[in-house]
Amino acid sequence: MVHIAKITVDPLKLEEYKKILQEEMEASLRLEKDVHVLYAVWDKEYPNQFTILEVYKDKEAYDRHFNSPHLQKYFAETKEMVKKLEISEVFPLIEGIQMKCI
Repeated sequence: MVHIAKITVDPLKLEEYKKILQEEMEASLRLEKDVHVLYAVWDKEYPNQFTILEVYKDKEAYDRHFNSPHLQKYFAETKEMVKKLEISEVFPLIEGIQMKCI
């Protein structure tokens, strides 16, 4: 299961948001074996706009992730910072292809 999350953050809370997001992503990748990829980038022209590629083993893995304590903590801490959140389920062009780690 693959998702793309698009997030717009209050520009005045940008640095605080980045720290919270990094903490959540590191916890998810460390604690959840079925979270395969969380890769976040922010827009060069609009640095308060983030895009996150999320890859999960399956729907059950996504559901466990969504209900995990660390993601719920992220939601609580960023509630006032996040101005817009869009999550789309997407499909890989080439099934089974893996990201190359360098």
